[in-house]
Amino acid sequence: MQELIKYTHCPLCHDTKMTLIRNENCQNHQRWIAPLSTQMVWLSCNSCKHIFREGYYTPEALEILFKGTNPEQQVGYQIEKQRLVSARMIDKVIPYQNHGVWLDVGFGNGSLLFTACEYGFKPIGIDLREENVTKLQSYGITAYKTNLLHVDSDDPISVISMADVLEHIPYPKEALQKTFELLGNKGVLFLSLPNSESIIWKIRDAQNINYCWSEMEHYHNFSRTRLYSLLKECGFIPVKYGISERYGMGMEIVAIKK
Repeated sequence: MQELIKYTHCPLCHDTKMTLIRNENCQNHQRWIAPLSTQMVWLSCNSCKHIFREGYYTPEALEILFKGTNPEQQVGYQIEKQRLVSARMIDKVIPYQNHGVWLDVGFGNGSLLFTACEYGFKPIGIDLREENVTKLQSYGITAYKTNLLHVDSDDPISVISMADVLEHIPYPKEALQKTFELLGNKGVLFLSLPNSESIIWKIRDAQNINYCWSEMEHYHNFSRTRLYSLLKECGFIPVKYGISERYGMGMEIVAIKK
């Protein structure tokens, strides 16, 4: 079985010059299972300095990886606690958009959509795990098993959230360009993901306990600097930076469509 489709160029800027920076063992990851490789190879683009894996999983490998779902990714997980976390995320968006359709990409436990609904938004979710889609639908929330690039909408979307999702997408720039197309005038993009420029990232690297290097579902390690420049390339203006409560070393960014 071919496990990875290897990058021949940087997935952000397309430069073909890349440098090997790390080889990490991922056998202790909770989703690892044979015949998937125990090694993760990380590269750095010589031009834009973006850090990414040597490749992304084939559909066959993804099917093996997605055989199980982590507890925190299951719809309804810690619903009361996650409601409070989601409310603080939504509060960051409210000054820029306070109504309309809220599309959550890779909705996971569904908390962000449940809470957005309480705030008066029309919630819609997409995810690649079929059991999550079925469960979210059972709560009366519109949900689809689909890829962001395949989403069509007759009506402009007010908010698109990608909470700890962008680093899972083989070509993040394509995803951001798609969100730009889907969002209405002054639509809001909410992102959360690890920040490789944070001090805690550097401390964990020094202590050799930085789990992001062995996170099997991640293809990218973004710095705040590179993410901001990518957002601007895709037509967004970052307007707010914050710290994520969902995962360690995480950042939260609110950006507005120009």
